[in-house]
Amino acid sequence: MSKLNIDQQTVRELFENKKSDFLIPDYQRPYAWSEEECGTLWDDIFLFAFPNENCDDFDENNDEYFLGPIVTFKNNSDKLEIIDGQQRLTTLMILLRAFYSRFENIKDNRTKKILEDIAKCIWKTDEFGTPNKNKLKINSEVATDDDKEEFLHILKEGSVNNSHKSKYATVFRFFQNKIDIFVKEYPTYTPYLPVRILNNCILLPIEAESQDTALRIFSTLNDRGKPLSDTDIFKAQLYKFYSLRDEKEVFIDRWKKLEEICDDIFRVSSGSPMDELFTRYMYYERAKQGNKNTTTEALRKFYEKDKYALLKKEETLNNLESLANFWNDVENQNENVFSQRILKKLFVLHYAPNSMWTYLVSVYFLHYKDKDCMLNEDNFYLFLDKITAYILGYAFVNPGVNALRTPAYPEMIKIVNNLPVDFSKNKIEKNRLRKIIEDYSFTNVKPITKSILAWWMYYKKEQDLINLETRFEIEHIYAKKRQEVESSSIDKKKLDAIGNKAFLEKYVNIRAADYRFSDKKRYYRGFTSNNGKEKKGTQNKELLDLADITLDFNENNIDDRTNVIITNFIKYLDENNLFE
Repeated sequence: MSKLNIDQQTVRELFENKKSDFLIPDYQRPYAWSEEECGTLWDDIFLFAFPNENCDDFDENNDEYFLGPIVTFKNNSDKLEIIDGQQRLTTLMILLRAFYSRFENIKDNRTKKILEDIAKCIWKTDEFGTPNKNKLKINSEVATDDDKEEFLHILKEGSVNNSHKSKYATVFRFFQNKIDIFVKEYPTYTPYLPVRILNNCILLPIEAESQDTALRIFSTLNDRGKPLSDTDIFKAQLYKFYSLRDEKEVFIDRWKKLEEICDDIFRVSSGSPMDELFTRYMYYERAKQGNKNTTTEALRKFYEKDKYALLKKEETLNNLESLANFWNDVENQNENVFSQRILKKLFVLHYAPNSMWTYLVSVYFLHYKDKDCMLNEDNFYLFLDKITAYILGYAFVNPGVNALRTPAYPEMIKIVNNLPVDFSKNKIEKNRLRKIIEDYSFTNVKPITKSILAWWMYYKKEQDLINLETRFEIEHIYAKKRQEVESSSIDKKKLDAIGNKAFLEKYVNIRAADYRFSDKKRYYRGFTSNNGKEKKGTQNKELLDLADITLDFNENNIDDRTNVIITNFIKYLDENNLFE
């Protein structure tokens, strides 16, 4: 069981402690507080220190104001690396420095004592308790913070000039202004505010025995801020590697560009967009190791092996950049990089029932890319065609979220060994697949419904490429509303048959009242309304063809279309040699 040192302390007790030697590590994010957050902190502390704006209503022995936890661990240099609490700790240091600068030239004994106490919180002291103003109690190594030196300058010198534009300088000026106003409005209260901050504002320092434990605690405690992601840790390791090569500034620039790309193209529910890039790269490295274990280890556990040895290779960052640029081209449908037929396959895969395709494609790209990071057009097309057919077919016979790992991992290993991807060890039983599809209920909530509709839309080569950002809804060609209004005897199950569904752009927005197919055709084609406003039609070529050649769409049409889709889907897998 992990050991924790937890001891509620006042600001003075925590900061004055000789063992308090704080480090904001390189993997942390830059300081982010603005005047708004600092204003809230100032107002809260003022109301706490002077209840009812009355200095005498304060109980110095019992009143406490909780500022929050500070989660740290002691690193190999005996520094307390800050995992949680960086923002409030930094802000408190700036606030104390603003007080020190304001009272520095006041000579009365009471103020002198306050200055001595503040000094012991900001600077390290010798064995006699004398502060050494060349040694701060906090340091910052944040790799992506260009202004960290300005923070340290403010703490050392207690001043800013017009050239200082950082958030640190803004906050310092803010507190200077607040203190000046406070001194003018409440001159007799002046010494009480810093004293009550030092003695009655409470922090909860939690010192963990390791970085892992500290990060777990942070994730548990923090329900407000953005928790550290795995790639914050990876950034620190890469930063150290490139610093040793005297390429620190170059690395920071490369990393920022990577972050910008990932922020644009990856949508994640937890962690950071960069985590997704490292995940996709992990599968390439796993494949090179011959690892087909279906229990995928945690991202950080994978990269931290052998003291993050993988992140200390020059090729790693190069590969990450190539991979990010590749996916950027995919997401932006870059026709200077990919042909139309490739982009159509990638469009279909975007609607795959799970994300395994992105890992397969990432491994393929990293292994087969040439010196210009391009892929052979024909080979890549055949690869995409094969995995599209298999992923969609396998989703019917093994629909579990993680089921695709079993056949996919061996194929990744084949890729890096220049072997053809054929799923030879995990082929699909043809008759079983057809029976499952024929009995399948293609409800709108099932991911495979959209997968098949996307595949079918592009099955005909005449279908033009559609922008990936287009929002589609599932259209019931024979409207549910029509079944209700006409009291149709149509089997309700057939309303959810794949033959009654198609992709339709959200902007087409057919009104529920337009339940007749003859009315729908007008929306499919697009039209100009009575007030002269143009209503754009669909880009789905099949719906446009239906509008041109079909007078009505009824139960027989549903049956015929269902049979055509299923038959061609089985044929598609057969052509890719995926059946036993």
